[in-house]
Amino acid sequence: MIFKTHSLSSPQSKYIESVFHFKNFTPDHSIERVVPTGHIFIIFELDGFVRNTYDNDTLKPNREFTKVWISGMHKNYISISAHQDSEMFVIQFKPFGAHPFFHFPIHKLNDRILPSDELFGNELLELREALLAKETSEEKFQRAEKWLTGRFQIEKTPPNELLGVIEELQTKSVANYNRIIENYSKTHKHLIDQFKKYVGLTPKYYQRILRFNEILQQIHKAEKIEWSQIAYQCEYADQSHFIKEFKHFSGLNPQKFIKNDFHNDEPNFFPLDREG
Repeated sequence: MIFKTHSLSSPQSKYIESVFHFKNFTPDHSIERVVPTGHIFIIFELDGFVRNTYDNDTLKPNREFTKVWISGMHKNYISISAHQDSEMFVIQFKPFGAHPFFHFPIHKLNDRILPSDELFGNELLELREALLAKETSEEKFQRAEKWLTGRFQIEKTPPNELLGVIEELQTKSVANYNRIIENYSKTHKHLIDQFKKYVGLTPKYYQRILRFNEILQQIHKAEKIEWSQIAYQCEYADQSHFIKEFKHFSGLNPQKFIKNDFHNDEPNFFPLDREG
């Protein structure tokens, strides 16, 4: 399998989490659950396979995606297809990073996966053709970076005061939430409006996603899992609140999560049918 990432130059690097290309991916499953991470993605398929999303309860296909699509901020887990010998090129934006490239309020993408032409016309479809024409990952990265440079509008970058709030939510304890919000110089409503415009989610919901992903990182690294200790460290009010949040974002209670060995998989992707 080929898996390569690309480091962007400034100023785009401040707003994009990762650009990566993989080829000859051979998963041991055909459906996987993806939990929310607080990122927006542009996804290019370079293998000709039709991708599906599935109903989370029945796992019946409900939508098809080809060529290029946009995945917005998700408040809950989604179920998607995985394919043998697949090749994809992905641009992952930081939680506050899509607006300078998309040019519209990010909350319009909440809980949505959209074909790229609904937002960008033929622009990304033409970029996909250009990526297909390039032989190496490095050439694909350079072509994608050229597109990103052309789309970037510095006047649409989030204000520094908002970035400060986001950084504090990412780095400070959950107990500091009220202080962080109160220290914002404008009204609470203004802060929510700014979050919806640049992030998509409200500050409170964004913090919930951050906390859940911290749990996943902890159990992924832990040699021995003590749920009560993890709940305490992540500052949940009690065990029942912790279990409720875990199930909301993953679809599973913590015990079943471990029983299915998901803690040994990638922290945000869980196979639902390992036999494929």
